Amino acid sequence: MTNKLRTLLITGAAGGIGRATVQVFTRNGWRVIGVDRQDFGGGFPENGHFIRADISAAGDLEQIYAQAKAVTDKLHAVVNNAAVQIAKPLIETSVEEWDMVMASNLRSVFMGAKLGYPLLKVGGGGAIVNVSSVHAVATSANISAYAASKGGLLALTRAMAIEFAADNIRVNAILPGAVDTPMLRAGLNRGHVGGATILDRLENLANKTVNGRVGQPEEIATAIYFLADGSQSSFMTGQAMIVDGGATARLSTE
Repeated sequence: MTNKLRTLLITGAAGGIGRATVQVFTRNGWRVIGVDRQDFGGGFPENGHFIRADISAAGDLEQIYAQAKAVTDKLHAVVNNAAVQIAKPLIETSVEEWDMVMASNLRSVFMGAKLGYPLLKVGGGGAIVNVSSVHAVATSANISAYAASKGGLLALTRAMAIEFAADNIRVNAILPGAVDTPMLRAGLNRGHVGGATILDRLENLANKTVNGRVGQPEEIATAIYFLADGSQSSFMTGQAMIVDGGATARLSTE
């Protein structure tokens, strides 16, 4: 079972950012274990391993890491990328919806840390990258459960970084802004940026960034790689790195 390749486990592998991340790590010579509740379809790396599972279910998470142990004796990085979003007013959000968001976006990272820690430690350390969101630091209406889960993920990142440092495991969070993914496009139906069509809404959203455009999934994937690889980020742990085209740099009243 000895593995000379560096191995990544990533959740949400079939989504926009997840797919791009799978490609970036594969191009850089990593083996990828991908997890998603949806089928990946064609194109998953031949030397990798895809697991279809729902990370919001505790039992599924245990099975994910049991399968990971069957294909590798160590992990070098874990990217907790999977997430769900409920877009509705707080007072209309049910307890079941709230709990589902927390189970998917926050509890799954807690459990994944417990289950992935032994595989990272045995390899001499590594990195955990938690995919949070700019909604953790600046949010908008009708997305409270998602924002709360992503804010909690920042605190969890800091706590994990402190506890895992002795085993040479770095833990950082990345906070993507507006990135052209299916989740972003679905969220634009909230109407918070205006526009009659999805293209109008994307353009209006792009105008709110300093760069004047919406990000692409690979731009987030390369930032994730920077945090996970360690060759340039070896002194970073417990940090929140915002990648949002400058959106949070501008005053909302400007």
